Amino acid sequence: MDTLLTWLIAALVLGFFVVRYWRAHNRQLAAAQAAKERGEIFSGGPSAQHPQIDLNACIGCGACVTVCPEGDVLGLIGGKAAIINGHKCIGHSLCAEECPVGAIVMVTASAGAVQAGQPILTPECETSIPNLFIAGELGGLALIRNAVAQGKDCVDLIAARLPDLRARSADAEIFDLIVVGAGPAGISASLRAAEHKLRTLTLERDTVGGTVSKYPRQKLVMTSPVEFPLYGKFRQTQLSKEQLLAFWDKVMQRTDLNIHAGEGVATLSREADGLFHVKTPVAMYRSHAVVLAVGKAGTPRRLGVAGEDLPHVMYRLIEADHYTDHNILVVGGGDSAVEAAMGLAEQRGNRVTIVYRGATFTRLKDRNMKRIEESVRSRRLEVLYNSSPREFRKGSVMVETDGQLRELANDYVWIFAGGTSPAEFLKAAGIQCG
Repeated sequence: MDTLLTWLIAALVLGFFVVRYWRAHNRQLAAAQAAKERGEIFSGGPSAQHPQIDLNACIGCGACVTVCPEGDVLGLIGGKAAIINGHKCIGHSLCAEECPVGAIVMVTASAGAVQAGQPILTPECETSIPNLFIAGELGGLALIRNAVAQGKDCVDLIAARLPDLRARSADAEIFDLIVVGAGPAGISASLRAAEHKLRTLTLERDTVGGTVSKYPRQKLVMTSPVEFPLYGKFRQTQLSKEQLLAFWDKVMQRTDLNIHAGEGVATLSREADGLFHVKTPVAMYRSHAVVLAVGKAGTPRRLGVAGEDLPHVMYRLIEADHYTDHNILVVGGGDSAVEAAMGLAEQRGNRVTIVYRGATFTRLKDRNMKRIEESVRSRRLEVLYNSSPREFRKGSVMVETDGQLRELANDYVWIFAGGTSPAEFLKAAGIQCG
């Protein structure tokens, strides 16, 4: 009798834990499916490098899910790994390294083919124009260590060609190399050029650090050792934004680098004599070779509104979930503006307002139109039509609505007013794209 009772109690305890596990599993599965649907709504899928999963090989262990530093890029659905927030992936590739059965490989958004608008490159990252190279994210790879390696490799090839290139012209005002962009790829190229003792000019339209300088505080930007020319390998396997920006500041102190921050490139062309003409708002430079390391963000269109240079006014939303309990203003009426506003409105405690100059949204995808209408009905965010910002201040923003000025409490502003994409710049330079 006692034995039977013991077995009965054991069965009940086991059943309790099985039921609890099953319920937790179902909740996790539902959460992953919901996250996948949200990711599809807000982004349309991965935009650059991302994991490709062989479902036949995947054993559903979940190692790839837990190792990802970006959070919920991957999840388990139906006992298999799945991409649920592909737009958050920035190509750390730890998921591929952690998979015990090799079911994950890192690919670009269009595996095995060049995406529309993406530059066509040789294996050495050279464009269709001789001695014009592209390094980093613009070429299709988002990972910092890849950008650093490409920057170095491009300069090594340029240095090998320089004796022949210099023979074409002995003009002392001609640079050996112009590097456009001072993010990871551009800094790597500039340092390698200094190592080769090339006469180099580096142009950066914004600040040294590129996209990294726009990451949220303490955002993880590298998860494996990276080696920069002249400095060697970072010993840490994890680096924050602040640590990397401190390195950029150290780089800026070097006297053998010629970096013009705040000087963007307006036009780029290769002339009949083989020299590149690089025009900026302040000067025109000539060089034997060029490395483009400008990223994929393009040049945002500014509004010309007072206070637009304040640090809380931004043009690109990297991760909505890094912003909570804030008063937020989103300017614009296109898909990018609406998707950003809805993503921010879903975060805890945010009070989001969209300012749009039109009387109604007219350029949205159907799915975004339905979502924004539901968000307004449920009061998750507010839309001010026939409106435009007049002044950005610390802690508030002045908005003109139907001819009346209104002051709104504000912590962050995102402006989505379009701009010049890298694709337009590449086309104008004569670079062949897919």
